Amino acid sequence: MTELQLTHLTYAGPNVIPAQIIFDPELTVIYGTSDTGKTFIVKSIEYMLGGTNLTMVPEADGYTQILLGLLMPDGTPLTLVRAPDSNSIHLYHEDLRDQVIRTPDATVTAVHNARSKNSLSIHLLRALGLDEILIRKNEAGGTRPLALTDLVHLSLVTENRMVGELPPALRTGAPATRTAELSVLRFLVTGVGDPAVDTSPNAGQRRVHKGQIQLLDQLVTDLWSKLTTAENDRQLRDRLVRIRGALEDQSGPLRQVSESHREAVDSRMETSRQLASLDERLTEVSDLLSRFRLLEAQYRSDLERLAMVNEAGSILGYFKVGTCVFCGAEREHQQPNHGSEETTQLHAAVEAEAAKTSALLADLLPTIADLDGEQISLVHRRVEAQSAIDLWDQTIAELEGGIARLRSDVEELVEERSAVERELELHERITELEEKRSRLVGEGSVSSTRLTQHIPTSILGDFDSVLQQTLNAWQVPGVDHAEYDQYYAEIRAGGRTRAGRGKGVRSVLHSAFTTALARFCMDRDLPHLGFVVLDSPVVTYRDPEPDEVPDVELTSTVVDRFYKDMLSFPGQAIVIENGDPPTKVLSEATTYHFTGAGGRRAGFFPVALH
Repeated sequence: MTELQLTHLTYAGPNVIPAQIIFDPELTVIYGTSDTGKTFIVKSIEYMLGGTNLTMVPEADGYTQILLGLLMPDGTPLTLVRAPDSNSIHLYHEDLRDQVIRTPDATVTAVHNARSKNSLSIHLLRALGLDEILIRKNEAGGTRPLALTDLVHLSLVTENRMVGELPPALRTGAPATRTAELSVLRFLVTGVGDPAVDTSPNAGQRRVHKGQIQLLDQLVTDLWSKLTTAENDRQLRDRLVRIRGALEDQSGPLRQVSESHREAVDSRMETSRQLASLDERLTEVSDLLSRFRLLEAQYRSDLERLAMVNEAGSILGYFKVGTCVFCGAEREHQQPNHGSEETTQLHAAVEAEAAKTSALLADLLPTIADLDGEQISLVHRRVEAQSAIDLWDQTIAELEGGIARLRSDVEELVEERSAVERELELHERITELEEKRSRLVGEGSVSSTRLTQHIPTSILGDFDSVLQQTLNAWQVPGVDHAEYDQYYAEIRAGGRTRAGRGKGVRSVLHSAFTTALARFCMDRDLPHLGFVVLDSPVVTYRDPEPDEVPDVELTSTVVDRFYKDMLSFPGQAIVIENGDPPTKVLSEATTYHFTGAGGRRAGFFPVALH
């Protein structure tokens, strides 16, 4: 099948150095830091192939012409020249790579519509042999000619579409264009267009339709009155993407602050438990010290009394004459030396009792000393614990203030998201009603014959195999049983839809779908533009972590396998990435490294423009 090839993209103008990228016939990789013009290159290619608008960057000031070089199916060169904000494209049947001043060989309109007679779409599709292909545009079987933009969105994927939730097979997602978008994919994988079908309504249907149309017009008017902004569907979707991105950005800090708050509360509770334990032990030690000091005083008092008894006994024994003060014996019954013997016995008894009491006191004093030391330590530790609690209280108060501010920001974003989603819902209802209205004005009468709507099961199975083989070649985990669900126009892998996956997996699945579709068509000589342009196909992908840790480092497994597979891609591939490609790619493919500052090339546009 005939295909196109991109040869170069050039920005030119008077008194400026041309900004140019020359594309390899096989693989071109443009990588480097952000804000260097990589994504702008992709948007410029899309613009040159019939895009409606291109937001110029400040670096493009002074450039008046955009040149896109093509190699046509017959091998001849064709240069497209278009000015920014212009709907005219000048065609030159030669390879031009600088400012063009001569008269063009032909001039066509950039944007194609149903009334176009001389558009770029018609010119290129004629060269590809696809100018007479019809695709179905509604469920009644009405058809329209295939357009270049139908094919471009399946070959060129911008960064926003790469990670967006809109299925890769759909260009707008609007109900009014869904049938046509699915018909384009069916045409590519089968090689068969749709037949022209007469769907004009009869006179009776027209009378009924007139009343229905009036009712639908009133419903649409009512819905329009409920819209609160002047933004269109695409602008709202872009805004919704930005809001969701901002919510994700806010959710990370909120989770971190909430986790810090939880840890601070847990730490304060633990310190409070320690303080309670210290207070309990302090009470026990103080009670023991009080009792033991009373006991010490009692022991010391006993020893003093025993000493007095010992001394008094000796004096009484020597000086008292008459009845014995120790045993009560009368004088006539006393033996010689009776007083001395009795005094000695009393002294011995007192000494024994004093020794016993002294021993008890000696055992008690170390215990009191230990308890005194423990009490001092406990008081010190209690002061530290109380200080720690005061610090935790201060930290918790600060964190709660941060959480309140972050929650306020998140709540505002959630409210804004809800408002945008309500607007989008109104736009969807309006689109549905307008689609019904379009059917009633002549495009919606039911055909008498059943039309082929879906991709045959056998062909779809072959495509699913190529898609799974692509994912396997890239070693993407968690995407077993990958398939294209044509009823929902969605990719399913690992038991989940692409829209239900994270941004990284969505980008990988979109890249795999686009390359698998191109490979499927090229290997089977089916219609395809012959090239793919992928902006950030794996830059946001991260290998899954066991604990689902956010923002893990980019691993090389999927990235390396992706580039290895692209080196054997059967057509032309242009890849835009932030990270450096593997060494093998640097040596085998055409690569451009945008450094942002310094280095061989700062970005797409030269640093010195004049």
